[in-house]
Amino acid sequence: MNSWLAPLQWLVFLTLWRMSYETANVGKPSASEKSFLIEGSPPEEVRNPREKEWTEKAVRKYADAQGKKWQRWNEAMFERSD
Repeated sequence: MNSWLAPLQWLVFLTLWRMSYETANVGKPSASEKSFLIEGSPPEEVRNPREKEWTEKAVRKYADAQGKKWQRWNEAMFERSD
């Protein structure tokens, strides 16, 4: 009754069992791991309000530049050539 597939069947069974265990415990951090989701102090980017202003200004300028680029592209692509 023991065939050469018996060890392979056990290997597949144990592999699937381990995979099911790992997927069941994905969201549970162990005691030795530190959770980075909850911090006692605010992150550094929140501490500096001027940095927030600079970031907002950079985003606005980038959006304006992209808008101008697409406007020039549309004019070049859809302009009637005589």
